[in-house]
Formats: sequence, structure tokens, C-alpha cells
Amino acid sequence: MSRRINRVATISVHTSPLDQPGTGDAGGMNVYIVEVAKRLAARGVEVDIFTRATSRALPPVAELAPGVLVRNVIAGPFEELDKGELPRQLCSFTSGVLRTEASYDPGHYDLLHTHYWLSGQAGWAAKQRWGVPLVHSMHTMAKVKNAALAEGDKPEPADRVLGEEQVVASADQLVANTAEEARELIGLYGAHPARVATVSPGADLGVFQPESPLIARSTGLLPHRTGPARRRLGLPRDAYVLLFVGRIQPLKAPDVLLRAAAHLLRQDPSLRSRLVVAVVGGPSGSGRARPEQLQRLAAELGISDVVRFEPPAPQPVLADWYRAADVTVVPSHNESFGLVAVESQACGTPVVAAAVGGLRTAVRDGESGHLIRGHDPADYAAVLRRLHDEPGLHARLARGAVRHGRAFGWDATVDRLLEVYTGAMAQPVGIPAQVTAEVPA
Repeated sequence: MSRRINRVATISVHTSPLDQPGTGDAGGMNVYIVEVAKRLAARGVEVDIFTRATSRALPPVAELAPGVLVRNVIAGPFEELDKGELPRQLCSFTSGVLRTEASYDPGHYDLLHTHYWLSGQAGWAAKQRWGVPLVHSMHTMAKVKNAALAEGDKPEPADRVLGEEQVVASADQLVANTAEEARELIGLYGAHPARVATVSPGADLGVFQPESPLIARSTGLLPHRTGPARRRLGLPRDAYVLLFVGRIQPLKAPDVLLRAAAHLLRQDPSLRSRLVVAVVGGPSGSGRARPEQLQRLAAELGISDVVRFEPPAPQPVLADWYRAADVTVVPSHNESFGLVAVESQACGTPVVAAAVGGLRTAVRDGESGHLIRGHDPADYAAVLRRLHDEPGLHARLARGAVRHGRAFGWDATVDRLLEVYTGAMAQPVGIPAQVTAEVPA
């Protein structure tokens, strides 16, 4: 008989679940941790999320939701640290995690789930001390990122590669977002196939859903939503809206969308009166060194009048942006999954994305959007032009987007994670859990 899971310790060193996704280091991983924790708690599994305190004003413990506590561990300076500086704070952070557990009776936590390699390092030590299984999610991997660097980005350091290899070797179970990521863990990091389980992330389908009703109005060029979302965001009803959502950094390649928009306007100057390029997000990673770079690029391209820069938005507002857009563009150089693509499709908005990483799973090419090989702005402009000029194609992809997006819900993610947790707990710590890897041969 399998043991009941009562309490999970989740570790997220470098970014807090309390942070707003879309800026700094906060992104899809934050969304993942929050949504999974809330749904685990709703099923009676308490979750403690350990993260590094970044402000003196933060309380030691904050309730994120009933059954979910965020534990802000003091480790290093309170001011924002670059991820590259965080390894030096791991000893202090890990000590704080261990002290918390030591204040309870033995067996307080049934399982550890760590996110990103820095957290895996802390979890490695906690696993040995507590004698509980360690489940780890990479989210991104140095070897994969270094193979597809954006221009201006620095390679991930050798210390990170070594750290990831150590976490892969020590974890009882590895969670991959897609079958492709599972193959990378096995092929690039030597992970034992029996330790790798594929669990797709999801979207909050109660928030990310089509505007109701979806009423098309023919303009002679493209069917547009009549809707409230455009009114709330101050967008013209007849605008052709291209949307980018995410952190502003070379990895995410928002410059590709701006260059594609400039290409569109060179081909058809009359489109300028209707084109809106919305960029929703804040500087992150190497982009923080040049926070105004994207605005300067828009000026250099002569398209500042059609580009609208917006700060990171909470989920209800973000859903409005998806519903108001005609197309969401995700031109990233690498994505472990691509939550933005799933959220957009769940709202009924097709996605044009780079054919990389998890985006090949998140977007169904030709059915819910289009995948493009490479990052040539002219290729993106050609697809965006076609979607503008062919209302029937856009409408078909919008319908397909809803179908495909709704296949990814967080409840299904948690169902699968609980299977992984149960399998990990059924094995002696350090022995591979026999969970179906779902990795094609």
C-alpha cells in the first residue's frame, strides 16, 4: 500500500512565487510552482515553498493560499542578486531550510520537489538529512541553452553544467515538461530513463478562456472580436494586434517581432494606421543591463508609433491581452515548454512561434498556429501577413487554438505529478522510481 503524501517541501532559490511573472527572473517557473502548489493543497497536500528573501520587509512566512506557505529564507544581501552570484549563497540558504525542518518532529516532510539547478543543489543536501525522495524539475538546462544562444547572450558557465549533472545524478525522480526534454536529460546528462517522467505544464483554464461570446465582425480583411477586452485595453476594434508576452531578454527574442513588424510596414505602408505591436513584460537576464534597448530598436526601425510597451500584468489582465490580440508571437531561441503559447491558445488566439524546445509541443503546427524554423524576421512577417490577409485561415487556427490550449490544464498536471510523487515514495531513497518515462525510443 502506498503512503499518503501529507506535506511537500518545494524549493525555488532564485525566484519567489510571490514575484510578478514577466520581469526579473520571474517567469513560467513561478506560474508553475504557484499553480501546482494551490492545487496540491486543494487535494489535502500541504506545501511549504522555500525561497530566498529579497527584502527586509518580507515576513519569514507568508500564506500564499490555504495550505500553501512561502518561507523566505535569509541568505545573502536582501537586494536583488544576479543568478550568477547565487551559488555563493547556497550554503546559507540550505542551512536555513534544514533549520526549519529541524524545528519539527522527524518526518515533517514526505518529499522534496526542487525547481532549477540551484534549488536542486539545496535539495540534494536536504534529501540526505531528511531521508526523503528528491523530485527535481530542470525548467531550463545549460547544455541546451548553450547550443542555441541568442546574439548578445553569454554561455552558461561550466559550474552550472557540473551542478546540473550532480542534481541529475542525485534526484530520485526527474520531471520533464515534454518528451523532447526527457530525451535531452537522458542523452545530454546521462539520466537513467526510469528516473525521468514527462509531465506537461498547463494553464488556468478558468482565467485563460475565449472572450464570450466570440463574435466575428468582417472588416474585409480579418475577422475581429467585437469585444470588451479591446475596450478595456484601449485598442481600436479594427486594429491588427500582434502580441509578445514575457521577459525582455535576448533569449526570448522580442526583437524578432519588432523587425517583422517593420518588414510588414515596408511591404504595406497602409497597414500602419491599423497595426499595433504590444509588448507585455519587463527586462530580465542580460536585458537588465540595457532596459531601454527594445524601445531604441523600435525607434531605429521607425515603428515607435505602432509599438505599445506594457508592464508585466496579473493573469486576468494578461488574459485580456491574449483575447484582444490577433496573433501571439513567441520567437524564443529556447523554451522548455512555453506557457505563453498555451495561455494564448486557450484564449482563442493563434500563436506564431519558433520551432524550438517545448514550443513544438505547446503549439500544434498548422492547427493552432504556425512554427517557424529559425529567427529570420522576414519569415515571421510572411506568416503574419498571411494571417492578416486570409480571414478563413485565421478563424480556423483560432478554433484549433482553443481545442489545443484546453488540453493543457493544471489539474491534469497535478494528477500526473501525484503519480510521480507516489512512485518516488514507494522506492528506497536513491533507487530509481519505476514511473513510466513516456520517452519515445
